[in-house]
Amino acid sequence: MKAGDLLIVGREASVQFARPIRFRLIRQLDWVTYDGWVWLDGYQVGELGDAVARRSIFVRKAGLRCCR
Repeated sequence: MKAGDLLIVGREASVQFARPIRFRLIRQLDWVTYDGWVWLDGYQVGELGDAVARRSIFVRKAGLRCCR
């Protein structure tokens, strides 16, 4: 993952995302977490591709998918 990547964040990444969102990554935060989990800083992306909310999210890295 690198800055600018567009990710799909769904239930596989965290139960809080029962309804998947698109997320534009700004950076991965270097906070201490559980093994395999990360804090990400970025923007939730709306239907038209625009940023609708800035968010920091705690997710399981293996559950993230790239959106092409």
